Amino acid sequence: MKFKVLGSVGIEADGHFHSIRGGHQRVLLAVLLVNGGKLVPAEELYAELWGDEPPMTVENALQAHVSRLRRTLQEFGDGTVSLISRSTGYSLQFPLDDLDMNVFRRGIAQARSVMAFDTEQASRLLAQCLGLWRGAALQDVAGGLLCQSAAVQLAEEHLAATEDKLWLDLQREVPSAIGELKRMSVVHPWRERITEMLMRALYRCGRQAEAIETYHAARARMIAELGTEPSPQLRELFLDILNQSPACAGTGAGSTARPALSPQPV
Repeated sequence: MKFKVLGSVGIEADGHFHSIRGGHQRVLLAVLLVNGGKLVPAEELYAELWGDEPPMTVENALQAHVSRLRRTLQEFGDGTVSLISRSTGYSLQFPLDDLDMNVFRRGIAQARSVMAFDTEQASRLLAQCLGLWRGAALQDVAGGLLCQSAAVQLAEEHLAATEDKLWLDLQREVPSAIGELKRMSVVHPWRERITEMLMRALYRCGRQAEAIETYHAARARMIAELGTEPSPQLRELFLDILNQSPACAGTGAGSTARPALSPQPV
């Protein structure tokens, strides 16, 4: 049995995905999974499942959902998963590698550890990790702060991994990189790392005018909507492209350092 949160929340058993019946059970499972076996206090589960409007018999209601979820786990389980009740809360004990979120994070760490000297291996690892995603994380869980914060964090990790994959594609001169960068720049207009990579890619393909226009469009958008200028790093790249600096002309795996722009908001 495998657990899935990188998309809709559910269980994979015998090669088939099974969603969890009932919104409250899905939220309960999601919270227990993203907490990685740690005890979740009952008060936090009350807030996660019912917000500011818990039922009058909230303890009994939570126990009922725990019992239903426990039966579901037993239906698909193989004895390696236990939903444990404590006096102060609940925890889910399971092999950590049976959760797609953990597999994704471990794979990303492995990819980044070899990026500097083996771009092909890093790219393969990143592609495998990104392939684990079936949609937005926790997409069918309308939970409270715990689920929302986990979903936001996972979305940021997914985007950063996608940027790493695109950066490697540029170093390896993958033809589709520019098209994907253009798409990403529309979806995530405030990610300066994406803008930087797109400018570099266009310039290296002999499309200096498009690279310059990409900067001007990003700058105009930032001034109009955020009231701020691009970062010093992006302005410096713009000047290098404008002046046809040799530093912007290289291609290949070892030609440039990995972009080091400050993290941008989602």
